[in-house]
Amino acid sequence: MTEEIDYASGCTPALELARQIQQKASAHAPLLFAVDGRCGSGKSTFAAFAAQTLHCPVFHLDDFFLPPELRTPARLAGAGENIHHERFRHEVIEPFLRGQDVCFRPFSCRIGAFGEPCVTPAVPFAIVEGSYALHPALRRFYAGCVFVTCRPEIQRSRLLLRVGKARFADFETRWIPLEERYISVCRPELFAGCILDTGNFSSPQSLCCAP
Repeated sequence: MTEEIDYASGCTPALELARQIQQKASAHAPLLFAVDGRCGSGKSTFAAFAAQTLHCPVFHLDDFFLPPELRTPARLAGAGENIHHERFRHEVIEPFLRGQDVCFRPFSCRIGAFGEPCVTPAVPFAIVEGSYALHPALRRFYAGCVFVTCRPEIQRSRLLLRVGKARFADFETRWIPLEERYISVCRPELFAGCILDTGNFSSPQSLCCAP
């Protein structure tokens, strides 16, 4: 049996990489740190842990999935093209790196509509979290990044616990294959400064992070 690793200790290399990037950032030269990886691996949890530790905001790629009218066969034929990376670049990355406030309307896949505007005041450093964060159209904008992963059986057990058996079927037949295709074609892990395998990590609940 593999020994369990304390969550905070296991995250130390990735957290220190983010901290190093943050220390180089300034109001005149803002920097972004990306957290990409597999669903169920703990991307959101690590991003929340890092944001809590480093006192910085997090932008989530889940707010930028394609609205239905853009999900054309031609668009979805490309790996990683189910994310609206153009809008994320124009509404989040570019204003942030210019030292401006960021304002965008999150798109909810669950209800199929845009939400109310979200505003993040200008700061020197922020985290970008989500599958497809290291999409080829976005990766050059980051000063550093981490790729979060876990074994398939761990991914399955975590997703079942998070979303339940009925909703997991959608992950198994749709979201995981799309994600794995992106990983296979675009190889985001090759651009990461650190690979974080959370498969044997202890529960992070005591750290007050998102599930």
